[in-house]
Amino acid sequence: MDTLLKLGWAAGAGGVLLCLLSVAFRLAGMYWIGSFQSGTLLQAGTAAMVFGCFCQLVVLTQRR
Repeated sequence: MDTLLKLGWAAGAGGVLLCLLSVAFRLAGMYWIGSFQSGTLLQAGTAAMVFGCFCQLVVLTQRR
């Protein structure tokens, strides 16, 4: 259960950083980051945060 908790924190933090990076590049007028569009990276960051939330939810529901 401790591994799932750490995975949730890591996925959430990574997702937040990816979203912030994507928004910063987009506001700077750069639509492409490497070979990815900034919107694609924003969606990937959002998906990582949702995955982190699901991991945290599993940990919370298993604890009594």
